[in-house]
Amino acid sequence: MKDARRSFVGSVFALFFGLTVAMPSFAQGPAYTPISPAQPTEDAAKIEVLEFFSYGCPHCADFNPLLTAWAAKLPADVVVKKVPITFGRAAWANIAKLYYALEITGDLHRLEGEVFRAIHGERVNLFDERTLTEWVVKKGVDAKKFGETFNSFGVMSKVKRADQMAQAYKIQGVPALAVDGKFLIGDMGFNEKLAVADKLIAQARSEKSKGAGKK
Repeated sequence: MKDARRSFVGSVFALFFGLTVAMPSFAQGPAYTPISPAQPTEDAAKIEVLEFFSYGCPHCADFNPLLTAWAAKLPADVVVKKVPITFGRAAWANIAKLYYALEITGDLHRLEGEVFRAIHGERVNLFDERTLTEWVVKKGVDAKKFGETFNSFGVMSKVKRADQMAQAYKIQGVPALAVDGKFLIGDMGFNEKLAVADKLIAQARSEKSKGAGKK
């Protein structure tokens, strides 16, 4: 398929059970829009790229290998962070919790691609807590550690914070890329998204350099 498929915010359950989903129609908009007000980043010395996504989104699954390969080639002054959001859906809350739980147990890098593949390729119901727990244990994750982590206050706080960020960034669909808390990249093909991100990263680097020169 072409990478120009549009961002997806349709029903997870309809997708999972193979029902027809009416995809939203998006008009081609600007390459990026300013985020107002600009959002703080964790490290002012770095250029922060955020990907708002969900494991339940098939387009996020398709975008993930491209984003991973692109991120691996970025210079040291750029940091890419993923933000799993729920759009208020209980099913997506479970897979957002899965993301943070795997991050804490140290299994995220190893299993990220497999999570997408299980949901969208193998039709494993990872939206269900019991099923996803059985799945991660089969993948070699420590059962006790994962169980303690998945419903922990820390993970719940991270999920809540991710949804607050999505509201602050005015995220309407996923996957969505934001650069340095200032720009939200528009709806376009995956390769075009990354090309725009490259340009905004260069712009952010120039602005940081000018700012440092004035001190």
